[in-house]
Amino acid sequence: MPDVDRCIRHARARGAIVLEEPHDVSDEHGTIRTAAIATYGETRHTLVERSRYSGPYRPGYVARTGTRTRGADEPKRLFQALDHVVGNVELGRMDEWVDFYHRIMGFTNMAEFIGDDIATEYSALMSKVVASGNHRVKFPLNEPSPGRRKSQIDEYLEFYRGPGAQHLALATNDILRTVDVLRARGVEFLDTPDAYYSDPELRARIGEVRVPIEELQARGILVDRDEDGYLLQIFTKPVGDRPTVFFEFIERHGSLGFGKGNFKALFEAIEREQAKRGNF
Repeated sequence: MPDVDRCIRHARARGAIVLEEPHDVSDEHGTIRTAAIATYGETRHTLVERSRYSGPYRPGYVARTGTRTRGADEPKRLFQALDHVVGNVELGRMDEWVDFYHRIMGFTNMAEFIGDDIATEYSALMSKVVASGNHRVKFPLNEPSPGRRKSQIDEYLEFYRGPGAQHLALATNDILRTVDVLRARGVEFLDTPDAYYSDPELRARIGEVRVPIEELQARGILVDRDEDGYLLQIFTKPVGDRPTVFFEFIERHGSLGFGKGNFKALFEAIEREQAKRGNF
């Protein structure tokens, strides 16, 4: 951002908790100015002003070349950007944090999912998406909704011991290749049942996409379409020893959404994993 000090003054005046005051950090490549504010749980947002810095990342880091040899058919870069970050918060506090992003950061509402939008036979959740004006920064916020069994959000809050970032979505230009490479390296993805791909309503809803459905099915990739285009997405299993943080990989073709048509299939897949863990 262009002016960390101005942003911190603005945030403090509107009630934000400042965790780190603006300060400079320097090395031979120049200087960054940085600060941090608190958001839900122990999550923080770090603000960085880097107009006076020309190094590889930030002071104290050096550029390195990986020691692993890339296969001849492997892409140089598996993903290109951070698409969005999803946060899980306690029941009844989603709107409080939506207001936080409106008031502190000037974000606007981008989408809202309630009721049957995100529900299965057993569990449900509610979600609102806040975003910067240019939609480059997007934060969906989830809270649990009463259901017959423990929802994925309840499980997360229990094992994470409070609210926090649920998953990071990474944008890729070739999700098929990304999945193939990551799976070969040992990354585990959520399973998608074959019934998802054989459903005639799916084919009618998504229309023509860049790869055959059979290729998506072979990898467990989900597909969704909205008024702006379509997207392809897939989710990993939790990356640690607790059922908390995971990754999403997403390839967008015009769509600005988050795969609303896939919500039920995704959450049923998560419920199957919950059942295996005995937490459902």
